[in-house]
Amino acid sequence: MKKKVVIIGGGIAGLSSAYYLQKQIKEKKLPIEVELIEASDRLGGKIKTIKKDGFLIEAGPDSFLGRKKSASRLAKEVALDDKLVYNSSGQSFVLVNGKLHPMPGGAIMGVPTKMVPFAFSELFSPSGKARAAMDILLPKSKTTGDQSLGQFFRRRLGSEVVENLIEPLLSGIYAGDIDQLSLMSTFPQFYTIEQKYRSLIFGIKKTMPKQPKQQKMAKRTGMFQTLTTGLESLVEAIEEKLDVIKVLKGLKVENINKNEEDSYTLTLSNGEKIEADSVIVSTPHASLPKMFLNYTLFDDFKVMPSTSVATVAMAFPKSSIIKDIDGTGFVVSRNNDYTITACTWTHKKWPHTVPEGYALLRCYVGKAGKEEIVDESDETIKQVVLKDLYKTMAIDAEPYFTVVSRWKNAMPQYTVGHKQRMKTIKLEMEKQLPGVYLAGGSFEGLGIPDCIDQAEKAVSNVLLYLKNI
Repeated sequence: MKKKVVIIGGGIAGLSSAYYLQKQIKEKKLPIEVELIEASDRLGGKIKTIKKDGFLIEAGPDSFLGRKKSASRLAKEVALDDKLVYNSSGQSFVLVNGKLHPMPGGAIMGVPTKMVPFAFSELFSPSGKARAAMDILLPKSKTTGDQSLGQFFRRRLGSEVVENLIEPLLSGIYAGDIDQLSLMSTFPQFYTIEQKYRSLIFGIKKTMPKQPKQQKMAKRTGMFQTLTTGLESLVEAIEEKLDVIKVLKGLKVENINKNEEDSYTLTLSNGEKIEADSVIVSTPHASLPKMFLNYTLFDDFKVMPSTSVATVAMAFPKSSIIKDIDGTGFVVSRNNDYTITACTWTHKKWPHTVPEGYALLRCYVGKAGKEEIVDESDETIKQVVLKDLYKTMAIDAEPYFTVVSRWKNAMPQYTVGHKQRMKTIKLEMEKQLPGVYLAGGSFEGLGIPDCIDQAEKAVSNVLLYLKNI
């Protein structure tokens, strides 16, 4: 007898779930029928590539970490291996007190591992450097539960290093407040290193790969990968492969009820009802309490915050950038009167994205506590971003064009205790909603590889569950 699986949400987690489920169905000739339901008229979620006048503009994420292999592996499986490229490496900067400072060499997520570049950096005062060096002497933390990133790094390295280097870097990744973000849900490896080696500085140096060849390669190619055809080409390639899966777009799942025999009835926005034996939910966390109205186990998701952000891509003739800075971009510390939180010199980081003779600057606005800018008009956002750029770089022209991409409530915030809350929710799901699984950026990792990893795990859980019912 055929079993039915429904995947809710067509972002990269939902798409990957569909792809790997289909792969298992074909390889093992499993009697399983699958439907993927997406509320919008397109798949891909925050992955969106805009092609304009010869430019390749990523409206959402522009890359993924190369060391996390699931994304590149999936790209190869859908015949995009020849499109994979690493970023061009180059100097990154931090904007502090209105001035661009080179990021100290050897800094790993802001933690210094090479003393000479750190000692000569103008990012920190002598007292700030001395306080950071105390990491070598401080005992390891006695904290056994979760703590905020801000609390952890301030205790190890002091406030100045946190505010001028670590906070701008981490805020750029999570668009969040590091004094609220969970250490154990974002960078648990730093806690592990501290507990094992006591000193973060010593611990990171000991755990870094020591092969000179690999280090040289990393410097030459950078840490991130993307596709020369744009990240959305991964979405399109996966969708094209889904030949035995029914994909429904423009339909929202309004309600999910569990039946007495542990199957599920899904009510769609058009009034249609679908029966399912198992469900993978890959939508943002805020949608779960609404879909599972008769259950309280997702109540924590009602108060889990999400930040609104926007990316602002601006094209200029290269000749209009009078002071061309040798680097790939900068992040902005809170010690500035700036609205942008970071800027990527895309034409240097990803040369394939621009026509000859042009520059592409990709700026970011919006973070926890400063989201109002995202609701402004395109013209207002453009002028605010230009004002910040003109203060930082010598540009004597208006942009050739500007593309503003808003992402409302798109950055889930893993606040302190998130990992334990997720553990509790999953345990309750096993009891109350057997056969329902979660995958996506709201749960156990924001990045593209993290979402793919969660999707593969959800598929394994679905197959095991269906085998046992």
